[in-house]
Amino acid sequence: MGWAARLTALGAVSGTGLAVASGAAGWHTAHRILAAVALPPLAALVAAAWVTARRLLPAALTALVLFGIAALLTGRGVHLAFAVLAFGATAYLATVVFRSATVVTGQQLPFDNSYQRRARDYATLTKPRIMSLLLLTGGAGAFVGARGLPPAGVFASTMLGLALACGGASALNHYLDRDIDRLMGARTEGRPVASGRLPAPRALEFGLALSAASFALLDSLVNLPTALLALAGNLFYVLVYTRWLKRTTPQNIVIGGAAGAVPPLVGFAGSTGHLGWAALAMFAVVFVWTPPHFWALALMIKEHYRRAGVPMLPVTRGDRETARQVVWYTALLVAVTLVPAAVGTFGIVYAVSAAVLGAVFAWYALELRRSLERRAAVRLFHYSLLYLALLFVAMAVDTVI
Repeated sequence: MGWAARLTALGAVSGTGLAVASGAAGWHTAHRILAAVALPPLAALVAAAWVTARRLLPAALTALVLFGIAALLTGRGVHLAFAVLAFGATAYLATVVFRSATVVTGQQLPFDNSYQRRARDYATLTKPRIMSLLLLTGGAGAFVGARGLPPAGVFASTMLGLALACGGASALNHYLDRDIDRLMGARTEGRPVASGRLPAPRALEFGLALSAASFALLDSLVNLPTALLALAGNLFYVLVYTRWLKRTTPQNIVIGGAAGAVPPLVGFAGSTGHLGWAALAMFAVVFVWTPPHFWALALMIKEHYRRAGVPMLPVTRGDRETARQVVWYTALLVAVTLVPAAVGTFGIVYAVSAAVLGAVFAWYALELRRSLERRAAVRLFHYSLLYLALLFVAMAVDTVI
């Protein structure tokens, strides 16, 4: 197992050890927080062992089960006894992880020893360009939740935790999509895992490590609802969209868009500890924005999707039907963005921004419907990115002023 798995093992040992120490000392609040922090890396190690190193699975499961039993038992003596056993099992697991060779199916894994190349590949796994838009929507959610400027420490912790969650989900997407990435042309075939520069098990371990770190950080430094929302978005994107919907239905992005709509909820909950109508409005905006955005991309590279066997709408229904759906969803998007202004959730700055930005979006969508040209899809795709960024900036500015 690689360095990400080893860092995860260190996190599990540290978390369980500190949980035992705080429980023995009677630090109830700190004990609960530390126990919650220890659980994600243990679960991540079980998942990594199941996929890449089955020989480690008994040790990983033993540590996780003992930890769970300790959590369920309320008697102080028996709780502490099982907690100590869990710590010992986790320490043994960490030792095995550190001693394990970098081997899969009996063969030495290829690896580029250039540290610069290695760092660049791991950074690529996190999809920084996509993450930047997700962080912007999450940051806007934090401002809206705080009804102004959120506390600097909480805001920084929320954004860091969200970045870890987004990066972890993206790395797991690289791992799961490595087969179709090789078939989709220059845009994806050169990705670290698809190209073979980075072994697939390392991407899996890296994604699990980032996801576990995200939950631990958000739970300990922000609040539990924020951690759970980030985890839910991560799991929905990886398991529901990437693993299932993307390969089975042309409505994949309609349903799967819920994953990309979670960051504003994370930011809002980070500032408030709960959700509200404004948070749900922000979720709805991203959810409805996703289909026309991704269908514009799908029209640009439909041959790539066809070659990979991914049933995107242009592949299954054709360009004309896709463009028609883009127009309908754009009309719905404009309506959804204007509702929060109409009911007073946001003020005049947001209302004017939503109207102007929506009018331009509709113009580009209608142009695509009329011409069905690739360049029209390109314009719509790039504008949709700018549209969402400016719209969420308007939400944040409207709240501050």
